[in-house]
Amino acid sequence: MKRFGLIGNPVAGSLSPRLFEAAYGERYPYDLIEGADFDRSWQRFLDGYDGINITAPFKLDAFRSVDVLSDSARLCGAVNLAVKTPDGIVGYNTDVDGVVLSVRETGIPVSEALVVGCGGAGRAAAVAALRLGCRVTLVNRTPSRAASLAAELGCGWMPAGDLGGSDPGPGDPLPSPRFPAKARPDLVIYTVPGPMEGLPDFPDAVILEANYRTPVLAGRGRAYVSGLRWLLYQAVAGYSIFTSEAPDRDAMLRIFC
Repeated sequence: MKRFGLIGNPVAGSLSPRLFEAAYGERYPYDLIEGADFDRSWQRFLDGYDGINITAPFKLDAFRSVDVLSDSARLCGAVNLAVKTPDGIVGYNTDVDGVVLSVRETGIPVSEALVVGCGGAGRAAAVAALRLGCRVTLVNRTPSRAASLAAELGCGWMPAGDLGGSDPGPGDPLPSPRFPAKARPDLVIYTVPGPMEGLPDFPDAVILEANYRTPVLAGRGRAYVSGLRWLLYQAVAGYSIFTSEAPDRDAMLRIFC
């Protein structure tokens, strides 16, 4: 029987086992593999599992350890799912799928995306917004980080000060290209853990927020998508890769209710 699991530190309390059990009616075992040492956790995967999810702080380690990278994983520079195949261990980043599916579910067309935050979630969000066909602008409290990621992905950026946050520090480069003054994003993906000072409302935008436990932008857009949908759909995409079987989305959704 195929066997799956989650590696990371910490993982106690993760919803992943319950989601996986709901997805397949408990037909496959799914274990939490907790430990601070990536090499030990990875070896447990190699010795006894067909596929694993990867969470913090191991996504970069997994990126360096797989044999083959999906396009999304390569662009994100991180792997959150690895599966054994005849061609070796393939690494994926299903956070991208989670964003794409969450936004498409709204049925609202989007073309101008603003991604707030340039950490791992922000990078995946930017890749997803590009996949959705949007023109993307990045915002980060550290302008140089936004500029670097924008140059890598081929999108725009601006300093947080343009949203009412902090101004660029001395020596930070001027943003190029800047977010057009008259443009209004119709998609905002907010990946910063807490509130950003002076953040405006986005009345014309679909807002997707990564942090579902303490939301910042609920009720401040045309439509609001909780990070729970992101979590759900990245799992839906990942479990399909694991088993080649469609998971039971409705059963998974009831885990959140």
